[in-house]
Amino acid sequence: MKRILLAVLLATLFPQLAVAQNYPSRPIRFIVPFAAGGGTDLVARTLAHKLTQALGQPVVVDNRTGASGVIGTELAAKSAPDGYTIMIATPTLAVNPSLIPNLSYDPVKDFAPVSLIATSPHLLAISPSLPAKSVGELVALAKSRAEPLTFSSGSTGGSSHLAGELFNTMAGIHMVHIPYRGTGEAVTAVLGGVVSMAFLDVPTMLPHIKSGRLRGIAVTSTKRSSVAPELPTIAESGFPGFESGLWYGVVAPARTPPEIIARLNAELVKITQSPEMRETLRAEGAESVGSTPEAFSELIRREIVRWAKVIRDAHIKTN
Repeated sequence: MKRILLAVLLATLFPQLAVAQNYPSRPIRFIVPFAAGGGTDLVARTLAHKLTQALGQPVVVDNRTGASGVIGTELAAKSAPDGYTIMIATPTLAVNPSLIPNLSYDPVKDFAPVSLIATSPHLLAISPSLPAKSVGELVALAKSRAEPLTFSSGSTGGSSHLAGELFNTMAGIHMVHIPYRGTGEAVTAVLGGVVSMAFLDVPTMLPHIKSGRLRGIAVTSTKRSSVAPELPTIAESGFPGFESGLWYGVVAPARTPPEIIARLNAELVKITQSPEMRETLRAEGAESVGSTPEAFSELIRREIVRWAKVIRDAHIKTN
């Protein structure tokens, strides 16, 4: 009887604590603001499976695509802050405010970061017809040519586009961006010699490098990739501080109870350290991370500031 009275008292005085103790008591919706079948979707589905096992309730992936991730992200921002809606976040969360005017959500104010899951660099690969075999030689070639070098990407304002513009700025060169409708077309353009190079994900580029159809120059992370350790980073190739690529994290609507955020964070950090998750991420060219909510929040804030400057300096517009 005393335990029952104590539980009732705690529930009355600390309702959030009572909610957290019973969490979760029903299925959790996991919003993916991109189409099924892509890298982000694969990471989310693996996380959902693992979270289902850890939490004892179904974690159901809900693909809400469109408008460069805006539709799904808006849905997540406006969902009830009760822990039963979470979203997988990528750099578009930090980039879209600088690309899309009048967004209906704020990436900082409207979300509670839970954990950074993984990071994945781009791989800079060039057409073998170019004589450059290193970052330094590529920059020298770009500066010596009358006609500018070109680079492809799967979309204007996407992470691979921004990587090229950051390289332009830091190297003091002017490569021309050629956007395509998706990563597949962007790769085909480099393979066919239509454009000079591309900054794209490691799994997409590596098979073509191994076959000799492309020449790998560098990766864009601060450390060498475990998937392609033979390739130097751009940072170590004469441009310290250069960093770009993808990251995956989990966020919840703002004002989600901190006890629930802590519970989700603890489970996600365990999952990211599991051998199965590490291998799944490695297949995507990604490195498993896991972080505190505070560290992930700081990353998002830094990304917003950093890419806003690149977008502004390069005069990037999506319409």
